[in-house]
Amino acid sequence: MPKAIRIYKHGGPEVMRWEEVPVGEPGAGEVRVRHTAIGLNFIDVYDRTGLYPLTLPSGLGREAAGVVEAVGKKVRGLKRGDRVAYTYPVTGAYSEVRICPAERLVKVPAGVSDPQAAAIMLKGLTAQYLLRQTYRVKRGDAVLIHSAAGGVGSIATQWARHLGAKVIGVVGNDEKARLAKRDGCHHVIVGNNDLAARVKALTKGEGVNVVYDSVGKDTFTASLDSLRPLGMMVTFGNSSGPAPLVSPLELARRGSLFLTRPSLFNYVATRAALESAARDLFGVVKRGAVKIRIGQSYPLEDVATAHRDLESRRTTGSTILIP
Repeated sequence: MPKAIRIYKHGGPEVMRWEEVPVGEPGAGEVRVRHTAIGLNFIDVYDRTGLYPLTLPSGLGREAAGVVEAVGKKVRGLKRGDRVAYTYPVTGAYSEVRICPAERLVKVPAGVSDPQAAAIMLKGLTAQYLLRQTYRVKRGDAVLIHSAAGGVGSIATQWARHLGAKVIGVVGNDEKARLAKRDGCHHVIVGNNDLAARVKALTKGEGVNVVYDSVGKDTFTASLDSLRPLGMMVTFGNSSGPAPLVSPLELARRGSLFLTRPSLFNYVATRAALESAARDLFGVVKRGAVKIRIGQSYPLEDVATAHRDLESRRTTGSTILIP
C-alpha cells in the first residue's frame, strides 16, 4: 500500500506522520498520479501549524510532478505514462500516489525535468501572476523583491530582470545576497534595518514601482514606505506572521498607493487561466530566461527536517521532496 504524510493535529514538524494510505481507482474526471518529485513551500507550514486551518486528519503539500498511472472516465487529453505536474488548494502532495482532478493537471513539456516541474508549479506560477498579472512589470520599472534568494524570490528576480526591470532584492545574510546577485538583482539589501531609506537611496529618492512582500508582519510598513507615489504594495505571504491592519488613509498619506493581497488560486481558477499561466512559465524556463535552482532535496519521509530547515531560513532556492 502506498504511503503518505498525514497530520491529526496542528503543531510543529513532529505532528507529521508517515503511514500507509489507501488510494484506489480514479473516478470520473480523475487521474491517479505516481509522484516523482514534490515541492516544499511555506504554505505547507501554514497548513501544518493551523494558520490556514485544515479539516483534520489531513495530508499536506500543494505541488508535485509525476506520471499518470490510471485515467478515470470522461478524462480527455491525458493517458497512462504522461508526465504531469500540478498545484491546487487541496492538500495531499506529500504522498507516493494520489488521485487528482484531471482539470488541474498540466503536461510537463520536453526540456523541463520532473524535479524542475515539482519546484515551479506553485512557486513559478506565483511569480507568473505577480509579475505578469497583479502588477505587469515593464522595462524600466524599479521592483523590490523580499526573500530574493528563496523559491519564489529566485524565480521572480530572474523573470523581472528578463523583463527589463531594475531589481532590488532583500535577503537575510551575505550568502543569500550572493545568490540573489547571481539571479539578477541589480542591488541586494541584507536585513530589514532602515529598509525604506536604503531603497530610496538606491532609487535616487523616488522609491520603487512595486514591492513583492512575502514576509508579512516584520516588513509590511517598511515596504509601504519604499514605494513611490502611485506604487503598488503586493503582500503575498506571512513568513514572519500576518501583516498588520492598515487604514486606507495611510495609503493616501504615502502617495495614493495601491495595496493588494492576492492568492495564486484565484488567478488559475479556470482551466484556460491555468494553461495560459503554465505556458508562460514553462516558456521562460525552456528558453533559459529563468533557471530553476533546486537548493536542496530530502526524502519524503524526512519531511520534518525539511520543514525545520525552511522555518529556520536555512534553505535557498527551491526545495523538493523525493518519494
